[in-house]
Amino acid sequence: MKNYLFYVGIDISKSKLDVVILKKEAPNVTNHFIVENNLKGIKEILKNLIKQKIDLTTVLFCCENTGIYTFPLSSHLSEINLDFWVVPAIEIKRSKGISRGKNDKADAKDIALYSIRNIDKLKLSTLPETVIQQLKLLYTEREKVMKSFKIFEATKENVDFMPKQVYKTIVGINNKTVKFLKATLKAIEKEMKAIISNQLELKNQFELIKSVPGIGDKTAIYMLIATRGFTAFDNARKFACYAGTAPFEYSSGSSIKGRTKVNHMADKKMKSILQMCALVAVKHDPQLKEYYERKKGEGKNAMLVLNNVKCKIIGRVFSVINRQTPYINTHKFAC
Repeated sequence: MKNYLFYVGIDISKSKLDVVILKKEAPNVTNHFIVENNLKGIKEILKNLIKQKIDLTTVLFCCENTGIYTFPLSSHLSEINLDFWVVPAIEIKRSKGISRGKNDKADAKDIALYSIRNIDKLKLSTLPETVIQQLKLLYTEREKVMKSFKIFEATKENVDFMPKQVYKTIVGINNKTVKFLKATLKAIEKEMKAIISNQLELKNQFELIKSVPGIGDKTAIYMLIATRGFTAFDNARKFACYAGTAPFEYSSGSSIKGRTKVNHMADKKMKSILQMCALVAVKHDPQLKEYYERKKGEGKNAMLVLNNVKCKIIGRVFSVINRQTPYINTHKFAC
């Protein structure tokens, strides 16, 4: 593991970055300053470090994952090949212990201290490839269009209850809006497929994922985004944990014997998509259908069995990606 001499904690907000520099040998001595959250401000951080005669290769930059507000910082640090660590906010919060009060300077220091105390957990962050970023943004726009589409489609419920004279004032506008949203949705999906088709590796992964029963185009695209083209997760178990389908034991001593269950901290979108995949799979895939009915017959809870099916689907996906060959239904040879 690399021996860092300085740890920079950065608390990120929309307009500014609170920066605290800690030295490994003297973590209680803080150097705090504020810059703008843009390229100019990020370069000021580096200039400040150089002015203090600090070798940038001996520095670990650490910040919370604040979504799009983190992008300028992570993008520039990645571009100039400096080490940075983007950590989930809840992980830093829970590592602080009991605390009272809150301000940005204190948060930046807590982030720097977290990077020192948890250096054994360090997994340097990398920026997703441009195509993954494009797919993610397009998928987000698709979600917005889908929500809008459902809202405007709901207007049709008025036709059976409102007088025609009243309803006709809005029906024309509503139809035009729905038509426009459908066209936009089609354009977004076409663009996503075009991006995947132009990348040989992503195209191959896309086709391999779709070979697994129960998985369609939208699920395959979201899996590529969530796994960053299968570079963010080492195995199916880790992805199952991320997707909220991996079961965990809940027990303590001899008195607390909770049932094994999944954790609520998960990618809720991925979990929802896998639920639909599982429902399709138990209807159309003979092997999973047989498994589902057998477990149900044994008295297992339906949701528990469906969760097991989700885990099996994830396992199949990672298998075809690792083997680089499409899914083969071996169940038909056993019949």
